[in-house]
Amino acid sequence: MTAVTLIGTRLADTGTEFVYQGESSACEGCPYRRQCLNLTEGVRYRVVDVRENTQVLDCAAHDIGVRAVEVEPAPVRANVPSKGAYAGSKASLQGPCPHTECPSHQYCVPDGADFDQEYRIAEVVGDPPHDNCYLDRNLTLVEFEAADE
Repeated sequence: MTAVTLIGTRLADTGTEFVYQGESSACEGCPYRRQCLNLTEGVRYRVVDVRENTQVLDCAAHDIGVRAVEVEPAPVRANVPSKGAYAGSKASLQGPCPHTECPSHQYCVPDGADFDQEYRIAEVVGDPPHDNCYLDRNLTLVEFEAADE
C-alpha cells in the first residue's frame, strides 16, 4: 500500500530506497510535521512516484527542502542461516558482525531489519557476495517480504 509523504528533494527520485528514522530535532515546530512524520520508524521504503507540479517546501532538516512523493514498504535483502532458508519460511538475522570490510556486511547487518525479529522470506537470491565468512557462518542471501503497514 502506498503512502504520500514528504522527503528531502535530493532523495525524491523514483526507485530511491530509505529507512525511515523518525523525527529529527529539527522537526520541532514545523508546520509540515503531519505530512512528513507519517511513516513507520525502522521500515525500509521505496519511492514509487514523485508528485509532479508540487511545491518544494522549506525544511530545517533538508538543505534544499522537501517534496511530496508516494512510497511503499520495500523488501530487505539479508544473509540468513542457510539451513531452512527457502521462500515462504521465516528467518532471523544471524547476529551482529564486526567485519565492516566484508562484501556481505550490508546483508548481515541490513538497514530496515532487526536482529531480534523473524521475517518471512519472499525469495532466495543465492550465495552471499563473500567467499568466506570471517565468523564461519553458513549463510544464504535472501529477500525478506516488505513490511505490512
